[in-house]
Amino acid sequence: MGASRSLLLAASALGLVVRLAFGLGYWIDQPLTRDEREYLSLARGLAAGRGFVYDAEVLSGSQDPFGRAPGYPAFLALVGGGRAVTPSVPASVKITQALVGAAGVILVGLLAARLAGPRAGTIGAFGAAIYPPLVWVSAYAWSEAIAWPLGLLIVWSFDRAVWPGAPNAWRHAAVAGALTGVAILIRPSTLLFLPFALGWLAWRRRFTLAIAIGAAAAVVVIPWSVRNTIEYGRFVAVATEGGVTFWTGNHPRARGEGDLAANPHLKLESQALRRQHPELSEEAMEPVYYREALGWMRSHPIDWLRLEVRKVFYLIVPIGPSYTLHSTRYYGASVISYGLALPLAVAGFIRLGRRRSRTPGLWLLAGSAIATCLIFFPQERFRIPVIDPTLIICASAAFVPLRDPEPGR
Repeated sequence: MGASRSLLLAASALGLVVRLAFGLGYWIDQPLTRDEREYLSLARGLAAGRGFVYDAEVLSGSQDPFGRAPGYPAFLALVGGGRAVTPSVPASVKITQALVGAAGVILVGLLAARLAGPRAGTIGAFGAAIYPPLVWVSAYAWSEAIAWPLGLLIVWSFDRAVWPGAPNAWRHAAVAGALTGVAILIRPSTLLFLPFALGWLAWRRRFTLAIAIGAAAAVVVIPWSVRNTIEYGRFVAVATEGGVTFWTGNHPRARGEGDLAANPHLKLESQALRRQHPELSEEAMEPVYYREALGWMRSHPIDWLRLEVRKVFYLIVPIGPSYTLHSTRYYGASVISYGLALPLAVAGFIRLGRRRSRTPGLWLLAGSAIATCLIFFPQERFRIPVIDPTLIICASAAFVPLRDPEPGR
């Protein structure tokens, strides 16, 4: 038995209202970040029929744009984000992302109910409806705004596939794989979910399901990989932005948290490296970034391990530069909400006991998100789309007696 349908719908409606109120009533006329400008520029290229290319608004700037995944710009183009050059996020984008976020609220409730019963589902849904980071992300032109509900939908499909005795399990697995492929094209870091999921299925000897998930994901992603190989003259699975991200997180002067915007000293180092290769574009620099980072890691393994320890610390403790980069009000709301969710999630996770086996997809997705932070670097935007919904789902179990009837599929 799942959570009450009427209560889930009420939580979703509340989530929609809160997101619209924030995006259209408070977060208005805000200047675009670099990521937002580049995403919207690519959306304009798609909407105008020019293809996956940047327009003059970005190309005329002082910074060479990053090579990005196609999924989110395509979404922006579909919802009106590519109609014209704008100084802030278009209202149509905020409204559509608020609707997507409201759907994510329902998914949080369904997964919490699967783990701990209908009362937990209701608590989880209302928690997700008003949880600040999941609210305000819908007002930004960031891929995280649609990635977090999509991630939960992958979990829902994956769990239905692996549920003992589930009918048509391979079909659910194929759906989970196709959704994973779409998510990879939106946020390439989702690629790490595949080895986690396929490895777990192989360990459980569910080879048919592993093949279905892997094949479905490949069908979605490979055409874009082929396009990239032709475009760049070398294999690029999804996007070329991975190189600079990896370099930023594995540099001798890295703090262990935050991107270039949050670490100005690394931005200067990046510019110095770019000057050594003036003939290369930002996209062509990807192999150079990987080579530099891997070279340092091999020659300084102890220093790299110390850096990894700092990453673990910042993954748990929200005091890194990606948090303090923002206003005091933003920082306070972020730290308080996360600080409340984390201990409740730990308590709920412990209380769940054997019930944790009811949603293996959630733990696999969360594990892949943690691995992403350790391979690259942790920051708030990397945390929000997977770790925060997981915390809310676990926290919901801290408030209910775990004597509810067996949740349904």
